[in-house]
Amino acid sequence: MAVACLALVVLSGWREWSSRVTVLKGSETDMANLARSVTQHADDTFELADTVLNVLVGQLELEGTSPAAIAKIQTFLSRRKAANRIRAVFVYDETGRWLATSEPVNFAGLNNSDREYFQHHRAVADRGTFIGSPVRSRSGGQWIITASRRFNHPDGSFAGVALTTIDVDYFLQFYRGFDVGQNGSIALATAKGVILARSPDNGYTGRDLSSAPLFRIIRERPTADVYYFTSPLDGVRRLSFYQLSSRYPVLVVATESEDDVLAPWRKAALTRMAAVLGLIGGLAVAGLFLVRQLHLRQKMAAALVAKEADFRLLAEQSGDMVMRIAVDGRILYASPSSARVLGWAPNQLVDTSAFAGINPADLARVEQTISALGNGEAEEARITYRARHREKGEVWIETALRVARSAQSGDINGVVAISRDMTERKDREDKLAALASSDGLTALANRRHFDERLEAEWDRARREGTPLSLLLMDVDHFKSFNDQYGHQAGDACLRSVAGVLAEQARRPADVAARYGGEEFTLLLPNTDMGGCEQVGERIRQAIQDLGILHALNPPSRQVTLSIGGATHVSFGDKADCTSLIAAADKALYAAKESGRNRVVMSGQVVAWPGSIRA
Repeated sequence: MAVACLALVVLSGWREWSSRVTVLKGSETDMANLARSVTQHADDTFELADTVLNVLVGQLELEGTSPAAIAKIQTFLSRRKAANRIRAVFVYDETGRWLATSEPVNFAGLNNSDREYFQHHRAVADRGTFIGSPVRSRSGGQWIITASRRFNHPDGSFAGVALTTIDVDYFLQFYRGFDVGQNGSIALATAKGVILARSPDNGYTGRDLSSAPLFRIIRERPTADVYYFTSPLDGVRRLSFYQLSSRYPVLVVATESEDDVLAPWRKAALTRMAAVLGLIGGLAVAGLFLVRQLHLRQKMAAALVAKEADFRLLAEQSGDMVMRIAVDGRILYASPSSARVLGWAPNQLVDTSAFAGINPADLARVEQTISALGNGEAEEARITYRARHREKGEVWIETALRVARSAQSGDINGVVAISRDMTERKDREDKLAALASSDGLTALANRRHFDERLEAEWDRARREGTPLSLLLMDVDHFKSFNDQYGHQAGDACLRSVAGVLAEQARRPADVAARYGGEEFTLLLPNTDMGGCEQVGERIRQAIQDLGILHALNPPSRQVTLSIGGATHVSFGDKADCTSLIAAADKALYAAKESGRNRVVMSGQVVAWPGSIRA
C-alpha cells in the first residue's frame, strides 16, 4: 500500500512537472512566433527606408547638390505625403546645413551636424544605411528613429547625409496589437543595446541597456533563442524570445511574465495534487480496514487491489479523455484528462449533458451520430467537432465512440467516448493550406488560388445572373526598375503594390492576387463596370501617391501601374472564365499602348451563344 501511494505521488509529481514544462514550451513557441513577426515588420520598415535612401543618394550623386538639383529634389519631397512608415525625408550638406526636406517647415539656417548619425557618416566612409539611436525631432518634437546614408562628391569625399525618419509611435501602435499579458512586453533595440521602441513604453525609449546580461553575451549566443531573465527596467522575471535581424543591426525581444504564464498551471496543479492526495488518503484508510476485516481473504483482496490499480493507471493516467455517456446524453463518468482537454474537472462534468459547450454549427451532427449508435445503427464512429474549453476558448476535439452494452441483457445502455485535443494539428493543417494558396513575396493569393476562385465566382455569377469584374495590372517598366535599383528594391516595390491591392480588396469575396512577375489581378464579384473602373482608379492613384522613385519611367519618374478592366454579365452563355481574362488583358494592352499609368475598361463582356461581344 505504501509503495502504491508513493508511486501515485511520484507519477502525479512527474505529470505536473511535465505539464509545467509543456506550458513553458508553449509560451516559448508563442514568443518565438511573435518575435519573428515583429522582426519581419521591423525589417520591412527599414527596408522601405533603405529603398528611399538608395534612390535619393543615387539621385544626389548623379546630379550633385547644385541649386537646380536641390530644387528638383525639394519639389519632389514637398509633394510627398507623410506615410505611416516613413514620416519625413531630409538632405544635409557636408556642414550639416539643411538642403531639402519633406516636412512643411522653414529650414533656413537649421543645422544637424551635432546629430549622432551625421557625425557617424562624416567619420566613417561606409556607404551602408546607419540606424541611429532615437532622438527628438527638431521639426515635430516627437521621438523618431533615424535611418541615414552618406553621399559623396565625385572625388569620393564626404558630401552630406540623406536621412529618413520613422516615428517611434508607429512601432508602438503595431506592438499594442499583440496580447502579451499584463506584465509582458515587446521591445525593439539596436544590436548595441539602445531601446528604439518598447510596449508598454513607460518612458524607456532611448534607454541604453548595453550593460544588461543579454547584450553583453549576445555575440556568444545564437541569433535567435529563448532567454529567461529578470528585467533591468522593472525587475519582473520574464520568459522571452529574442531575434537578431539578419538584414539590419536591430534586435527584437518578445517577453511574457513567467508568473503570468504559470498562473493557470499552478491553479490546476494544486487542484489535481489535492485530488491525488485525497485519493491516496482514501486508499490508505480502505486498505487498513480491509486488512483488519478480511484477514482470511488477504491474498484475494491484494489481487483485487492490484487489478483496480492497473485499471486506474490505464483509464485515469491516459492522456486522452475517457467518458461514459448514458442513452439520454448524460455523462456518467469522465477521466481526469478532462481537465486538460476541456478545462473541467471530472466531478464538474458528471451528470451534465455531453452536448454542452459544442459549437452550434456542429451540434446537430454530433447528436445524430450518438443517436445512431444508441439505436444500434452502428457499433462505432469517429467524429471531429468544435467545443468550448474553460480557459482556452474554442478547441477542436476528435472523439472515437463505441456502444456499451449491459453485461446481463446485452442491450445498449450508453456510449464510451475517447477524446483528444486536435487544435494544434488543425492549426497546422490550416496554416499549410494558407501557405499553399498565397504568394511568398507579397502574401497575396497565388496564381493557383486565383484560378480556383475565378472559376467558382464565374459559375456563381452565371447561376445568379450577377456581374463579375476583373482588373489586370502591370507595373510600368519594372524590368528597368530592377536594373536601375536592384532586385531587393524591386521586391520592396512589389510588396508596396501588393499592400495597396490588399487594402482595396475590401469585401470577403474580393480576391487580390499576384498573377506572375510584376503582374497583379483583382477579382471583384457582383461589381458592374462603373464600380470596377472606380476601384481601378483608386489603385492607380494610391500607387502614384506612394511616390516610389523610378527615374526610367517618364514622365512621372515614379512607379506607376497600367490597369485593364473587364466586366462579365451572364445571360445563360456557355463561355468560360478565360474570356474575362482575355478581355482584361486586351484592355491592359490598350492602357500600355495609350501611355501607361492609366485605367482602360474593355466594357461589359456579354457572352451570347457562340460569340463574345465587348
